[in-house]
Amino acid sequence: MILGIGLDVVHVHRLEHWQNTPALLERFFHPDELTAAMSRGSTAILSLAARFAAKEAFGKAVGSGLAGITLKNIMVVNNHNGKPCMHLFGNAKEAFERVGGKTIHLSLTHERDNALAMVVIEGDAVEPHSER
Repeated sequence: MILGIGLDVVHVHRLEHWQNTPALLERFFHPDELTAAMSRGSTAILSLAARFAAKEAFGKAVGSGLAGITLKNIMVVNNHNGKPCMHLFGNAKEAFERVGGKTIHLSLTHERDNALAMVVIEGDAVEPHSER
């Protein structure tokens, strides 16, 4: 069952000034995520923008936005075939589990000025707590 869908777009220009501020990058991205993105050379900023969009899309898919979620607890990496995958830690994993999430589907794209991400969360619906 689809529990949530999130879509986000990030203007690449928004992240360009972050490249010269390592502390800012470290605040928003998991260390392994940064290493993988920076290894892409001249396209690193496109990769980071797409990953930032994925984090925003995740917040929309869980239905709470990013309130209470540490962004670097959402790590986007590519598997051995190049497919983007999302790994969750700490409060991001808790938010995912709270909605009953079992599987995350992630799609990323970028071109020149824009990076987009779509997240679909599948799982079992969680019964709302009722007060009696």
